[in-house]
Amino acid sequence: MQEGLKRLSKSDPLVQTFTAATGEHIVAGAGELHLEICIKDLRDDFMKGAPIKIGKPVVSFCEAISQKSSQDCLSKSPNKHNRITMSSQPLNEEFAVAVDKSEINPEDDAKVRARTLSETWPEDWTVGDARSIWCFGCPPDGKANVLVDMTKGVAYLAEIKDSMVGAFGQATLGGCIAEETLRAIRFNFLDVTLHADAIHRGAGQIMPPTKRVMYACQ
Repeated sequence: MQEGLKRLSKSDPLVQTFTAATGEHIVAGAGELHLEICIKDLRDDFMKGAPIKIGKPVVSFCEAISQKSSQDCLSKSPNKHNRITMSSQPLNEEFAVAVDKSEINPEDDAKVRARTLSETWPEDWTVGDARSIWCFGCPPDGKANVLVDMTKGVAYLAEIKDSMVGAFGQATLGGCIAEETLRAIRFNFLDVTLHADAIHRGAGQIMPPTKRVMYACQ
């Protein structure tokens, strides 16, 4: 079957084949008729008529937001010693498309990218905000989301960066409405209160509230 899928993706440039997290083999095409033809080719030509089990066709959606968060959301860590305050706002669809096409790249120089964003979408970005982008979402589908540091003078922030970035990546893979990938959302964390002792602000204390506060913003 895997050999057949490889041949199918070579034979038709529009088809994408990959294995989902559930272990299913996914065949992605342009529409239902296109998929029917692909499955027929796969079964008859590439697999010599071997029987295959096929699920119903699924259209994948993305979750987004239509306006800025109505309030700043606060979440506490399980030990109640750390607090994260966040808000979210929608980004321009053109921005999401530019990220998909890699015209705007997480690996770009921050200063150059900040200038591009503030000139192209001045209603969404100032140069200062664009320079404070910590990371983009989880590739490939959730990449068009950004986490922006809008805090002032927070101690120990660098130490929790990895935990927050990890939680942000996980949250962009599944939103709170239907657990579908998030798209074109900017999450701003406005304030972070951290415990002075490093042992009380590990990944287990930072990641859960970061995800919760993002869902609250959404």
